[in-house]
Amino acid sequence: MRVLALDIGKKRTGVAVSDALGRIASPVCVLSTDEVVSGAASWQRVLQDWEPEMLLAGLPLSLDGAEGGQARRVRRVGDAVAASCGLAIDYADERLSSAQAKRSLHDLGATEAQMRGKVDMIAASLFLQAWLDERNAAREEEGTHA
Repeated sequence: MRVLALDIGKKRTGVAVSDALGRIASPVCVLSTDEVVSGAASWQRVLQDWEPEMLLAGLPLSLDGAEGGQARRVRRVGDAVAASCGLAIDYADERLSSAQAKRSLHDLGATEAQMRGKVDMIAASLFLQAWLDERNAAREEEGTHA
């Protein structure tokens, strides 16, 4: 199942996608959040190019796992985007994914300016990969108990 992940920020939304088997996450692009919410042509093109079966949005939980105002905003935006696309949506913990994405880009020698356009889509691919890994591990465990 192909899953499209969204790292929904106030200004930008990072987009990542899984392969058709739901095993590997890859960064796709960064769009303005307004483009995604309004269903702009750029967002429609992403949907047409990747044909996802569901959406996964990163939920910015606090370090103790609680949902604050930012998480509630992401849920509102994510639910609206999913409804407009006719797709199911799930939410994944995205704590520290942006910091990890920045660290990875920094390790590759990227400058702050070069990172700005990439962090969001890499963060989306990181929490998507963690979600896929967890889901696939649970499936494999179910198979061993069957």
